[in-house]
Amino acid sequence: MSTQPRGPVDSSRVPRYAGPATFARLPRLDEVGAADIAVVGVPFDTGVSYRPGARFGGNAIREASRLLRPYNPAQDASPFALAQVADAGDIAANPFNINEAVETIEAAADDLLSTGARLMTLGGDHTIALPLLRSMARKHGPIALLHFDAHLDTWDTYFGAEYTHGTPFRRAVEEGILDTEALSHVGTRGPLYGRQDLTDDEKMGFGIVTSADVMRCGVDEVTDQLRRRVGDRPLYISIDIDVLDPAHAPGTGTPEAGGLTSRELLEILRGLASCNLVSADVVEVAPAYDHAEMTSVAASHTAYELTTIMSRQIAAARGAATGG
Repeated sequence: MSTQPRGPVDSSRVPRYAGPATFARLPRLDEVGAADIAVVGVPFDTGVSYRPGARFGGNAIREASRLLRPYNPAQDASPFALAQVADAGDIAANPFNINEAVETIEAAADDLLSTGARLMTLGGDHTIALPLLRSMARKHGPIALLHFDAHLDTWDTYFGAEYTHGTPFRRAVEEGILDTEALSHVGTRGPLYGRQDLTDDEKMGFGIVTSADVMRCGVDEVTDQLRRRVGDRPLYISIDIDVLDPAHAPGTGTPEAGGLTSRELLEILRGLASCNLVSADVVEVAPAYDHAEMTSVAASHTAYELTTIMSRQIAAARGAATGG
């Protein structure tokens, strides 16, 4: 890999709407040979319980990301100059066999992590978080998790199925791959099946910051609370786009009223820049239900902020290693 990262296509020479839709118009992984951050799609939505279509989410996010620019003023960083970020294409998982798909995603994540890359994964439904977390734990040990979602996703089964988009974090706790001292849901809201849902969730070690908490306490207080909970542990951030209110993200499978604004989500993420973010995902974008790419644009900016955090940390670690 070159010492100077290869960045996006120059939009002053090639219009944003022209050319292939890689994430943020970045090079493909095969064009650069290796990457510090691999943006990878997982077009899988067999685990959904209501509206399907998240299998098309990754490419919708890539299309919307054409609008992203190389300098991020909110974090005062040029992420694609600080680290090599590349689009690694998609992990092709069997849409007819959830168990096989989970194994495929896990193996592909292992392969990418073995190169030293961090992952910015574009889903797909939330089922994919489980195999990704397995890979993270294999590399880093039990992982701290911040889970942004309207829903808990710690239910036991749906129709007897253990692997669905509503069960990944229960499975992860059961498998011992999460650090149960550093877990939190953010943005949860809406009806549940019963009070027991919350009781079970608490027993697993999750803290909860509801969307109403964000509204009442404000972004700064919530972010400070999350930073204290995570500490310096290896952190994985998993973002279901339905954490946003349907006014900001209508293109998703299980929308709930009363969610975060896109501004609140982005500001919370920026406030987590000091955390040890090892990888992240953005899932559940279902473009068939979107309007004017609102959801895809929100998701692309969310992935951009997460990528910026990882790029800054990679550059800082390199500078410390070289005495720079």
